[in-house]
Amino acid sequence: MIRALMASATGMAAQQLNVDTIANNLANVNTSGFKRSQALFQDMLYDTIRAPGASQGNSAAVPTGIQLGMGTRMAQIAKVFTPGKMVVTSRDLDVAIEGQGFFQVKQPDGTLAYTRDGAFSKNAEGKIVNLDGYELQGASSISPNATSITIAANGTLSETVNGVTTDKGVLSLYQFANAPGLNAIGHNLFTPSTASGTAQQGVPGQNGIGSLQQGVLENSNVEVVDEMVNLIVAQRAYEINSKAVQAADEMLQATNSMKR
Repeated sequence: MIRALMASATGMAAQQLNVDTIANNLANVNTSGFKRSQALFQDMLYDTIRAPGASQGNSAAVPTGIQLGMGTRMAQIAKVFTPGKMVVTSRDLDVAIEGQGFFQVKQPDGTLAYTRDGAFSKNAEGKIVNLDGYELQGASSISPNATSITIAANGTLSETVNGVTTDKGVLSLYQFANAPGLNAIGHNLFTPSTASGTAQQGVPGQNGIGSLQQGVLENSNVEVVDEMVNLIVAQRAYEINSKAVQAADEMLQATNSMKR
């Protein structure tokens, strides 16, 4: 019964983390460029009472053993980088990545971060920045009297002033050997880790890197119906683990109340 209590307790703790993960996905259903997280579990160590293949004498060996599991644990919460739905906004500085890749922005401390959120704007200096004011790398400042801004599928940025079109840089995209290994720091930003590998710069539309779409934003890849189903499953798993705790407790009570 003690094993049942401990195993069920680990199951309840794991499902609580699972519910937390699902809740965060649902909270960001309308967050541009957001990638849903998926909780993955592993079983824990086993108490081996009799090992599989143990000798039974007379050169006989048991085909299976007796191993009692000690519960489960959260193995990882992995980002799922499937594409989100494209939403047309018609804003010149809204850009979506169709395929793989990340934009590169510079944080206030000078470090570089990466994002799928292409909701950009101009600041007072004409620099292209994200929602937090972090400068998009690869783009020059936009003139205050520019009448139009064009971002081509291959990342070429240009502006038109008094009918004259001028190139203002090329927006590179970056990819990683293991994108789920990126470190999520909030604000739709990621930083490299030893698991993700270093950022590999590339041209949009070449060598497996996605192309750009101007006037479009990539929405979250969270599917509300799927997350609601996952939430119900997690809730039921939590409840059944609590029932196992209750059953083990009642069995212990029955044992303690026995009289000679």
